[in-house]
Parts: sequence; C-alpha cells; structure tokens
Amino acid sequence: MRKILLSILVLGLSTHYLIAQSRTIAVDTTVITNHNTVINGIKISYTATTGTQPVWDELGKPIATLYYTYYKRNNIANTAKRPLLISFNGGPGSASVWMHIAYTGPKILNIDDEGYPVQPYGVHDNAYSILDVADIVYVNPVNTGYSRTIPESGEEVKRELFFGINADIKYLAEWLTTFISRQERWLSPKYLIGESYGGTRVSGLALELQEKQWMYLNGVILVSPADYNVFESDSPIPSSLNLPYFTAAAWYHKALPTELQEKDLLDILPQSEDFALNKLMPALAKGGSLTLSEKETIAEKMSFYSGLSKKSILQHNLDIPTGFFWKELLRDRTGNTVGRLDSRYLGIDKIEAGSRPDYNPELNSWLHSFTPAINYYIREHLNFKTDIKYNMFGSVHPWDRENNNTRDNLRKAMAQNPYLNVIFQSGYYDGATTYFNSKYTLWQIDPSGKMKDRLSFKGYRSGHMMYLRKEDLKTANDDLRLFIKNSSPNGKSAKY
Repeated sequence: MRKILLSILVLGLSTHYLIAQSRTIAVDTTVITNHNTVINGIKISYTATTGTQPVWDELGKPIATLYYTYYKRNNIANTAKRPLLISFNGGPGSASVWMHIAYTGPKILNIDDEGYPVQPYGVHDNAYSILDVADIVYVNPVNTGYSRTIPESGEEVKRELFFGINADIKYLAEWLTTFISRQERWLSPKYLIGESYGGTRVSGLALELQEKQWMYLNGVILVSPADYNVFESDSPIPSSLNLPYFTAAAWYHKALPTELQEKDLLDILPQSEDFALNKLMPALAKGGSLTLSEKETIAEKMSFYSGLSKKSILQHNLDIPTGFFWKELLRDRTGNTVGRLDSRYLGIDKIEAGSRPDYNPELNSWLHSFTPAINYYIREHLNFKTDIKYNMFGSVHPWDRENNNTRDNLRKAMAQNPYLNVIFQSGYYDGATTYFNSKYTLWQIDPSGKMKDRLSFKGYRSGHMMYLRKEDLKTANDDLRLFIKNSSPNGKSAKY
C-alpha cells in the first residue's frame, strides 16, 4: 500500500487546500508519496513528487506556475549514472497526460488490448514502464493540466511570453534549469521526449538548453512528431508523404487490391514509399504541366496504393486531402469514417456525403478513459487536491509559429554535442503526423549524413499514440530502454 510520506510545502499559502472563495492554484507546492510496483518481473520502489513550480520574469516575479509529476526510483546510490527522462505532450495546448498514464509512467489506463476504453475507468500498474531504467518528470506547459499564468485570468501577463514556438521553448528551458537544480540532477544523463507538437518543442529545447542554459542532453525522443516545415511546404511534399499512410490505413480496413491485401503490411509499405518519393512527388511538382496520359498513370497507381477510386483521385488533381481520405475510404463499403490520429477507429457521421468527417472518433474514444483516469489518479493516488480544473486541452491560441527553426536547431545541437542521439517513434495508422513524414524529417535533420548513425526510426502497428495497443506498449518501451542504453557514453569522451 502506498504511504503519504511528507508534508506539503506552499509558498504564499498556509495550506495546500484551496479557499472556496478564491479558486486559484498555489504557486509553489510539493506533495510526496511512496509507491511500489513490478516492472518486467522486478519489484520497484519509487517516490512520486507532484506539485507546482513557478516561472519567473526577469525581475524574479512569478508570472506562471507549472504543474509537474516526478517519479524517482528509490535506493539508487548514484544518481550521476541514473538517466532522467523529461516528458512533454503536444497540441500545442495539450496536457502531459497521454504518455504519463498510458506509455512510460508507472500507472496506465484501464483500456482493452487495442486501446479502447473500458469501464470502470481508472488505472493499474504498468508492467512495461521505463521507471526501472530512468527517472521521469512530466511537465505541463502554461494553461495545460493545472498549470496557469499568474493571475489566472492572464490580464497582467503578456501572452507572447508563453504562446508561441520560440516563447514556449525559452520559458520551459529556464523552468527546467530550476527543476534540475532543485532535484539535484545536474550530473544525470538527460533525455527529452515529446509527442506530436511536443516533437517540435523538444527539438527546439535541445539547442535552447545547450546554448542558453548550458545543459547538454544524451537523447531526444520524438513520438509521432509534428514537423511544421513539412506541413507548411508546397503540396508536392506533404501530399506525397501521406500516400504510405493511406496504404497502411487501407490495408488495415481490407480496402486494397487483393495483390496487396494478401501480403503483410511491412512488405507493401516499401513499395508505396518508393512510388511516393520517386513518382508521385515529381508528378505533383509538375502540376498542370503533366500530360493527361501521365496524370492517368499516376492516378491509377495511387488508387492501387490507397484504396480510393481513380476517379476521385483525378478529381483532386492527384492531391488528396487527408480529411477526404478519412471520409471516403469506407464510404461505399460500410459508410463509416476512419480516425485522424488513429485510423483503426471508426466514426458515424450524420450523412455519408461530404468531404471530411464530422468528428474524430479516436480522440473522443481516448477522452472517455483519460479524463476520469487522470483526475482520479492525481487526487487519490498522488494526493494532489485542488478545485482548479485539469485542462486536457488548454487555451493557448493564437499560437505564434513564426521563425520556426526547430528542425535545424536539433541538427545544430547534435553537431555541437557528440553524445546527443535522436530516435523517432511512429504508428503506421497515424493520419495526423504520419510515419513517412517522420522518416522524411529524419532524413532532413542531417543532410550531410555525417550523423546518421545517431538517428533512428521505429514504427508500430497502431496510431498516433501507438502505446495504447498493448503489444506496442511493450515494444515501444523496450525500444526506449535500448535507446537509453545505446546512448550512454560508458566512459567515452564527447569528441569526434
């Protein structure tokens, strides 16, 4: 049984519990509990520290407070050799809840083996958590989870300090420096993990921590990362990169021609990837200069690899929007839509006609289980109690995406730091940040190819949150263990 270990420290308030007449979050709090679990058959004792830590302005005045949860394995004599994993989710505007209670943390959701919600909602021990090999902190950026600006209304706080690619990276780097100092983890090997928009965040943080905080990392883990350099390119790049995902989703729903359908997914994806890069991308680049015959040939092959009709592909001039794919793939088969973040999930629209689904069935499915589980877990397992609402998605928009150099910043951080390794983890059925998009981003990080031995990719037979599928939960965590092991310097000097 878990035991409440220490008292609660609050700066500015005499108690952790909030006064009913003033619903605000305490600026600086700590709640510590002790727990036991079993990971990979080994009993693990660990301490959970949860609470809030301030963000200060240049004059030392708190302008925000971030909610975090920090897991530290007990009975570790030398933390200088104990890795620390710093975890972010994405959005922007998403709480650090998804990987916390479904992937790397010591507790995971009550869901079925494919990731669908089951009642009663709640959590149970994660037998595959990487807490056996690394301590973990889950950080909630401003307006996510219980994190808030000060005052909460934001009337006296400039939004540009928090809500943009570069602002987000700057204040989080400073916050992390305080956290590392408070927890005495300067000597530990450090890793960043970011999911979705979190991939953009941690790519930028790698260089910001290195150049502005003088904190050097051993690894960056990009889980289903969002790369705005691709999304905001001319259509030949993002559109062609979507095709292998179309192939994967169509294969899952048995919508491909028999010649492809009877083969394993991993046997057909290389064919689709090759066509996407070497045929479709050049064809889209040619645009209106394509002859009718060339366009017909490309459309026919696209139909072969996507499960869509040749006619509908030609009607889109070979440039298929993902929204149309989610609506169209099963329109004439079952009438269902398929999910955006995980195309294994099915939806039911008001009418079968139209160009995009009414809603995202996978996200609604996940919110079924995540929302009650995280609120229950924080209050009843971690003993952090507040009347503030836990924001699964917070108000952070408009979000400033100007001057986005995060991809090249990650390259620069790697070049300056021979210890820094990078791994991509992606699900084949993710239609938002597709697996082939991740491969493309990986290739573009280091155009010289001189650091390619420090870049790797892992794919999984699920979607955006590939760890919701039990088989991938185990495999993905094992991949993280191996990545951490292989990126350990083991006495090797940081030099080329």
